[in-house]
Amino acid sequence: MPRIETVKPDQAQGIVKKGYDMFLTHFDTIPKPMEILSVSPELFELQLQRNRYFATQSNLSFGLLTHIRYMASLDLSYGFCIDFNKKLLEKQGLSQEDFLNLGKDPFQSILEENEDAMLRFVCKALKNPGSVTNEDIEKLKTFGWTDRDMVDAMVQGVSMTDHAVMMQVFDMDPNCLL
Repeated sequence: MPRIETVKPDQAQGIVKKGYDMFLTHFDTIPKPMEILSVSPELFELQLQRNRYFATQSNLSFGLLTHIRYMASLDLSYGFCIDFNKKLLEKQGLSQEDFLNLGKDPFQSILEENEDAMLRFVCKALKNPGSVTNEDIEKLKTFGWTDRDMVDAMVQGVSMTDHAVMMQVFDMDPNCLL
């Protein structure tokens, strides 16, 4: 049982209702991290703005962002986001074999070479931040990635950590299935 009382969809008002409606329209579900943030409309709105930024202003493709979240969630054993992002990746054409390959080796992605390089970078950085070298950064730049792109990608990956931790702290069932 959750340790906090979140806003239920039928009780939502203002920005929380607007956000819930958007998620239900586009994804048929309300992501659990958004449900947690519903208790703080201001933080909920900030997360919606963050989501909007990645959807409209970031140079990172939807596919790359989804791969980053999926791989970060796997490392964290964060069930909800594994399932949520897996469904998004399935809609992009990934097969069960693709998921098995990704689970064994993140370097088996079906992304374009430049996006694959970014995914590799984020996975490496999340596993061992101190292992990132100047050469890693320079390699990304040879693929055309900017400093902003690298920060965007890392923000996407590390955000899975705060969501996974909050799910556990507030007992929101981090292993729930969609």
